[in-house]
Amino acid sequence: MRRFSLLAFVILFLFGCSAGKRANQQDANIIRIKGSDTMLNLVQRWAEAFMLRNPGVSVYTEGGGSRTGIAALIDGKVDIAAVSRPLQADEIRELVEKQNSLGISVLCAKDALSVYLNLQNPVRNLTSQQIRDIFTGKISSWRDLGGEDAPISVIGRTPNSGTYLFFEEHILLGTPYRDGVLALSTTEAVVDAVAKDRYAIGYGGMAYGQNVFHAFVDGVEPSGENVRNGDYPLARYLYLYTAQKPTAELKKFIDWVLGREGQAIVQQIGYIPLYPVQ
Repeated sequence: MRRFSLLAFVILFLFGCSAGKRANQQDANIIRIKGSDTMLNLVQRWAEAFMLRNPGVSVYTEGGGSRTGIAALIDGKVDIAAVSRPLQADEIRELVEKQNSLGISVLCAKDALSVYLNLQNPVRNLTSQQIRDIFTGKISSWRDLGGEDAPISVIGRTPNSGTYLFFEEHILLGTPYRDGVLALSTTEAVVDAVAKDRYAIGYGGMAYGQNVFHAFVDGVEPSGENVRNGDYPLARYLYLYTAQKPTAELKKFIDWVLGREGQAIVQQIGYIPLYPVQ
């Protein structure tokens, strides 16, 4: 596969006639990133490695969820929103109103949404329909899935999470979550809850959860190879959004993320790089 250039991964939506001010215009050597908890480990590793190679630049990272990061970008409080989904129509409208731009979307990595099961659960494969039925309440016992005669403990994410919306759109297909779903704010919390409860099920990024089982979905394992070749049904891109065209150190950081060193970190963390890095 050929190496993609920055242009291949940057979608220029619209530039306003008057450029909005960067959140840190008073110090161009500070880059502030906020957003997806799914991406937080990856963004932190990028920040650490970039600062080692660029001692004059400070990169601050913070989670809080995709919607939180987008809101901070719209308000000019950060330079980059790390987001695990595309922007929604209302977010784009606010960005236009406050920043005179539809912004720039940079595809920075590929991820797969894993369905987490407890290691002691004998169930190993679930169809998309079965997962949908669990989270909407049509299936409430593991017995109906070939498991033990025990109620299913359903664990999800909070609505500010891009992972929550991705799951809602691609698995639930717009059907509301069942009552009683335990909504947790981070992927780590979901993993921890599933690891402690034999009868729990949850979801989150493929790179998380060494102490839970990542269920096969429709008979396909959530592996890097299956995500790259398009066989795994719950693959998605991860994004970095900026309000305006990146310049100076901000552009340098994004170029570095899309380069071989940045993409090698993507692979080390457990996500899927945009192109082969070995």
